[in-house]
Amino acid sequence: MKTPHDIIIRPVITERSTDLQEMNKYVFEVDKRANKTEIKQAVEKIFGVKVKKVNTIIVPRKPKTYGRYSGYTKEWKKAIVTLTPDSKKIEMFEV
Repeated sequence: MKTPHDIIIRPVITERSTDLQEMNKYVFEVDKRANKTEIKQAVEKIFGVKVKKVNTIIVPRKPKTYGRYSGYTKEWKKAIVTLTPDSKKIEMFEV
């Protein structure tokens, strides 16, 4: 059985994701096998908020070179979680 901390791997902190926070949206890297319902339940349990909607994206692997070595970045799943208007902000993202 997966725990909520197995589903939510880490927050994604980029310029775009910080702009989304103003619209009550938060971005997380999640387990590739997790579905939207599991992601919603994990975020609600970890942060104590109400989730309105979850959008997921599979980020494809990209070719990278480092000197004479070449390879690929990993493929990962990103979740954009929209909170209800009456939910509190997630403190971890407050700067």
